Amino acid sequence: MDIELNITDGAQEYLAGLLEKQSAEGMGVRMFVTQPGTRYAETCLAYCRPGEEKENDEIIELARFRVFLEKNSLPYLDEAVVDYAKDTMGGQLTIKAPNAKMPKVNKDSPLPDQINYILFTEINPGLASHGGEVSLEELTEDNVAVLRFGGGCQGCSAVDITLKNGVEATLMEKVPQLKGIRDVTDHTVTENAYYQ
Repeated sequence: MDIELNITDGAQEYLAGLLEKQSAEGMGVRMFVTQPGTRYAETCLAYCRPGEEKENDEIIELARFRVFLEKNSLPYLDEAVVDYAKDTMGGQLTIKAPNAKMPKVNKDSPLPDQINYILFTEINPGLASHGGEVSLEELTEDNVAVLRFGGGCQGCSAVDITLKNGVEATLMEKVPQLKGIRDVTDHTVTENAYYQ
């Protein structure tokens, strides 16, 4: 599987320095995503001692070490960037993996994947400012997306406006196969609502 992964020169230098301090000769780095495809997804780097490689790992040969990519994590690591920035405290290694919580989709991806991708990447970041979120509950046989709002959106008095002008408009534009949107949230529960 071809994925785009950028381990910057600064990150390579930093990681090579860490590996050289280890006692095992030929140690590499393993990169993987825990709980991929969920909002709890985390992208991780770990030492990979000789013999700890897995048969189906994708291997990237860098100048000073190897990176072993866990097969199941590959779609979630696409477009990831590993960087190291020096600062007054020494420096910081950062990993940005925009597809860890939801792998990138295209027009041939299953409809629920396309809907979830739009929810995770475009709609939920906006709702998060009000402590809210929306998730796909199910997709009906006639291509109606059944959604459930949570957090600050549940019981929010502005949810109809959010649903019609934001969520529905965005989903219908980006996923033309959709025939409609339905909200199954119980909005009578208002204790966490952003607008009461």
